[in-house]
Amino acid sequence: MHIFIFLSALFASLPLYAADTLPAGSVFKDCESCPEVIALPPGSYVRGDADSYKYERPAQKVTIDYPFALGKYEVTFEEWEACVQDKGCKATPDDHGWGKGRYPIINVTFQDIQDYLDWLSQKTGQTYRLPSETEWEYAARAGTTTDYWWGDDVGVNNANCRNCGSKWSGIGSAPVGSFNANPWGFHDMNGNAWDWVADCWTPHYALAPTDGSPRLDGDCKHRVTRGGSWYYFPKLSRSAYRYKNHVDIFSYNISFRVLRELKP
Repeated sequence: MHIFIFLSALFASLPLYAADTLPAGSVFKDCESCPEVIALPPGSYVRGDADSYKYERPAQKVTIDYPFALGKYEVTFEEWEACVQDKGCKATPDDHGWGKGRYPIINVTFQDIQDYLDWLSQKTGQTYRLPSETEWEYAARAGTTTDYWWGDDVGVNNANCRNCGSKWSGIGSAPVGSFNANPWGFHDMNGNAWDWVADCWTPHYALAPTDGSPRLDGDCKHRVTRGGSWYYFPKLSRSAYRYKNHVDIFSYNISFRVLRELKP
């Protein structure tokens, strides 16, 4: 098992999680073909952006009082194909001619993803699911309050989005890990491909849960997507930006990353 401890004061002093004996910041995977995940501690942050799009309002403090682990990268084609070979997944998504292997899986529906998560949970004996958008944004911000984890200016070659200055920008997805990780070790939370999350769509945060759980009282035929993609302009790749897609949609713009539950 490969273990990496962030050089961060936030993580350095945290105790082990009793159930999983993992310190916060640990990078691990539960099987050879499983996605790598990073263990995160409980914490609080301000979700949304009071000065930006209506979908991101009202900005509000949220508190996640439990540890969890989130995918270091989006799920890749090679990880997905392990599920297909094991007959846990029926879908064999098109790679749009960009390549498979370490490229993020694309062209999967919300139900296809549930099949993958069910297979992964059964294979490992652990609980894998999609993150809520609150959990997703917590990891994407990684303790920052700026538009992107590196600042308010998108800059050049910090992420894969249209006009972002990478060789993939406006052309197609990049292999996972092609850009620097955020302070907590996550790659491509901003740009590359949208990430499906668990929440049903509601065009605001009024009355939304503030405990990390997904919002399930909205339009559940449309689920929230986060992070932007190679195709869209930088403002859609901001850490706070949120949008929706129909659960039956599959697209070369949309991928996902897994959440692995940890017992406190």
